[in-house]
Amino acid sequence: MRSDAERTVRQILEAAERVLSRNPAATMEQIAEEAGVARTTVHRRFASRDALVGAMAAWATRRFADAVEAAHPETAPPLVALYQVTANVLRVKLDWGFAMSRALTADPEAARVHAEVEEKCERVFRAAREAGLLRADADLGWARRVYYALIHEAAQSGDGDADALATRVVDTLLRGVGTAQGLTAPR
Repeated sequence: MRSDAERTVRQILEAAERVLSRNPAATMEQIAEEAGVARTTVHRRFASRDALVGAMAAWATRRFADAVEAAHPETAPPLVALYQVTANVLRVKLDWGFAMSRALTADPEAARVHAEVEEKCERVFRAAREAGLLRADADLGWARRVYYALIHEAAQSGDGDADALATRVVDTLLRGVGTAQGLTAPR
């Protein structure tokens, strides 16, 4: 019985993501229809639309943390870890874009998860610098913010191929889009 209830909740969450991604003003009835369940089933599981959106955000936040962990950032070679984290996170952002945009770090659990992910990302960037993938004088805080922006833009691009997007993100981060000429002399 419990697995049936969990399956129903997941079915509702996935349907809500699809519906709300197309129409953020969609009703609970439209979500129920997409999920193939009665409107009362949705209301029994989620007291309100806000509760449903909150559950979606929590679900997406857990998928986000799982995606980072699945890349084995602590043990994989830095380039592999960087690519795999990127591809995994992009899959979550592509599949759960509406929910991820609602995952507020004001929520204590979401804030904790995001802090853990950020710590792992910091370690990956330090390992990348130590492996020579990033310049020795690279400002890792700035590099991470650029990386996050690249991931965000890749997820917004509409191209659903997470692997191709991950390759573009990592390549852009590590090699840029310009030549070696710039405002400062290359090191």
